Amino acid sequence: MIRQAALDALPVREAVPALVSALDVHGTAVLCAPPGTGKTTLVPLVLAGLVGGGPRRRVVVAEPRRIAARAAARRMAWLLGEAVGDSVGFTVRGERVVGPSAVVEVVTTGVLLQRLQRDQELAGVDLVVLDECHERHLDADTVAAFLLDVRETLRPELRLVAASATTDAAGWARVLGDAPVVEAAGVSYPVETVWAPPARPVRPPHGMRVDPAQLTHVASVVRRALAEREGDVLCFLPGVGEIARVAGQLGAVDAEVLQVHGRAPAAVQDAALTASPHRRVILATAVAESSLTVPGVRVVVDSGLAREPRVDHARGLGALATVRASRAAGRQRAGRAGREAPGAVYRCWTEAEDVRLPAFPAPEIRIADLAQFALQAACWGDPDAAGLALLDPPPAGAMAAAREVLVAVGAVDRAGRPTPRGLRMARLGLHPRLARALLDGSSAVGARRAAEVVALLSEEPPREYGDDLAGAWRQARRGSDPYASRWRAEVRRLERAAQDPAGPSPTPPRADTGARDAGRRSPGSAPDPAGAPGGAGSRRADGTGRAPAPPASEERAPGRGPGSGPAPDDGAAGLVAALAFPERVAKARAETAFLMASGTAAELGDGSPLRRAPWLAVAVADRPPHSASARIRLAAVIDEDTAMAAAGHLRTAAEEVHWEDGDVVARAARRLGAIELAVRPLRSPDPLLVRAALLDGLRTEGLGLLRWSADAEGLRARLGFLHRTLGGAWPDVADDGALLDRADDWLEPELSRARRRSDLGRIDAGQALHRLLPWATGEASRLDELAPERLEVPSGSRIRVDYSAEQPVLAVKLQELFGLAETPRVAGVPVLVHLLSPAGRPAAVTADLASFWRGGYRAVRAELRGRYPKHPWPEDPATAEPTRHTNARLRR
Repeated sequence: MIRQAALDALPVREAVPALVSALDVHGTAVLCAPPGTGKTTLVPLVLAGLVGGGPRRRVVVAEPRRIAARAAARRMAWLLGEAVGDSVGFTVRGERVVGPSAVVEVVTTGVLLQRLQRDQELAGVDLVVLDECHERHLDADTVAAFLLDVRETLRPELRLVAASATTDAAGWARVLGDAPVVEAAGVSYPVETVWAPPARPVRPPHGMRVDPAQLTHVASVVRRALAEREGDVLCFLPGVGEIARVAGQLGAVDAEVLQVHGRAPAAVQDAALTASPHRRVILATAVAESSLTVPGVRVVVDSGLAREPRVDHARGLGALATVRASRAAGRQRAGRAGREAPGAVYRCWTEAEDVRLPAFPAPEIRIADLAQFALQAACWGDPDAAGLALLDPPPAGAMAAAREVLVAVGAVDRAGRPTPRGLRMARLGLHPRLARALLDGSSAVGARRAAEVVALLSEEPPREYGDDLAGAWRQARRGSDPYASRWRAEVRRLERAAQDPAGPSPTPPRADTGARDAGRRSPGSAPDPAGAPGGAGSRRADGTGRAPAPPASEERAPGRGPGSGPAPDDGAAGLVAALAFPERVAKARAETAFLMASGTAAELGDGSPLRRAPWLAVAVADRPPHSASARIRLAAVIDEDTAMAAAGHLRTAAEEVHWEDGDVVARAARRLGAIELAVRPLRSPDPLLVRAALLDGLRTEGLGLLRWSADAEGLRARLGFLHRTLGGAWPDVADDGALLDRADDWLEPELSRARRRSDLGRIDAGQALHRLLPWATGEASRLDELAPERLEVPSGSRIRVDYSAEQPVLAVKLQELFGLAETPRVAGVPVLVHLLSPAGRPAAVTADLASFWRGGYRAVRAELRGRYPKHPWPEDPATAEPTRHTNARLRR
């Protein structure tokens, strides 16, 4: 029996007629309705004709999370008085409850994405509701773009509704073709804001890490809220680890503590969504922001933290990162306290900090690994995604990195078109790296074992499983915890998919945000079920498409003591991990230090069982704060043969001639990416490579490696002066870089004959510079005229001119210039005269001798006459005889 009273109590019912009208006219609409108004439950029932008397239509509702899909289906079935699967069913990864008479099906966006790839027309579906589209998950954006393409080209009658819990609907209305925006008012009560920052500063989040002091503070705020307020407390935390730690600090509270996230058992999820006579504390991830309505909540405690995907293409590392939640998320969370009665939100930060928070969360398409998106777009027929109606275009750099991955794993060709292998990989519901590991690993170690390892990589095991992938594999096999249960279900799905050449069965894969809600990273850039990338977003993988031979490590377990027996499946774990992330095979440099093929240094944690292993296949790594090396969080022991088999495309053998440690190094090297495998000296290196290495040395250490005499330094300064003053044919020799760019013009043939650093020191730089003089124009013959090395002064001395400064300098004893009225010039430029005392010390500086004789000379004469009485100090220097001698010498 339909529960009409419950249906009538849903506030969204007032907006339903306007929504129906908008769809009748435009075929698309945006529905803005706050959480708890019934947009997820009443609207699909009305549009399907199950309530309200409208025409019967088949409706698909797409939710971003598995937990939300199940909850929505159960709620709608309850409103109809039916069992789930009758008129309303749901499909999530690994579970499908849809009867033959169902007209409303709730699916995850991942499921719908897979369905669209198999059946672009969505035959039999009349209307699609994209729920929680404000969250901007990558799958949701992709599904919306595909559906709009279907409407435009194949099925203009297909109706689309974008349902959002916020009023930021302009973008979605534009993407849906200027669709009407229908707003529904929610029933909300006042929510008091209590600012509750920590008493002492806490370290900001970095990577996945949250300061334990912050979590201790959140637990204390929960206890404070229980003491000061009535009703249930809903506390928002970024992930499973933080939920568990806060729960551990609330053991003594007089309330039931529930942990709600995408990985929580169904019984716990159901308990949180059902009213209870006992007071409760619900510790939840972002899943409770808008996807779920938790009854009985009067108080919200907001940690102010959230998880977003991040990927570093240069380092080959990526993860879900802990970030400050946006102001929009804060409003959503606070609103949960005012759904049923007046409430309060305790915010664990200051009011001043609040205004500096980002307004909205970053769309995943801007920040996530796009390999899976790029594969979906390629399979859709738009490899560059240029023709897709997306709210935000994918970043060009991220798409280029994604294309490299897809080409390497054989999913697309160089033009971006999907290969048959790529089409199969797209249907597996895995990140392309993991799809490659499953397909190629099945050939090498069997479908079952490959599926078991890939299932471990697709959802990172709990920390207590340790950092040894093979050990975690064994623990998952014998485990009875929720993770092990999910792992076994995923193994069954992947094994079937690996054995089916046509791809998986219609039961859709990848569908929820378990890894996101859990706050853990799906290793190796394998997106979690909602599409957030996990571990490294590295840019290369083995593109051979061939499965390597079983590794030599099956004969013995590398890293174990001599003579010990092989650990079962250790070799298979390492091989499959290496197939997924070939650029992260790593060779030991010390007991716990490794170098990955990508060039990234990595270290094991203290007490790791993997220490002393010669090689590792790193599945999960991140970079701790203030650390130059990555931290290995999950890896498997391999040997060199396995590394070569999985990452053979990274292997190079080449002659390497370069400048290193102050000299030319010539060697033949075999490498696996950045890992050096073997090296031997080269006796007869390629002369061109030697010449290039010597030039690198000159660029690194400067032209001082050549032999510079005083005459050579002077010539360089004179040429530099003429270039600054006259330009034209006079070369630029002041800058080392400019000179090295013309090495062929002045350093040959000596440079090509050189073999090492010492040979450079034998090259006469002055002789070489003469080759740059403008001989062709005849100007070279005027060098001594335009920039003479020395100038003759009235005393008869020839004084060297210093051209190293901006203005040429003539440093000469004052008495030698008596009678010289005009300042000497070179190339038309007056020299800067440094007038020296008889002892050779500076007495005055002038560029205008005539002015100096008239004025400045008197002061100098008065100061120095008594100090140097043996030298002439005439009253009229203009008529005095210039000399470099003393008075006594002059009288002889």
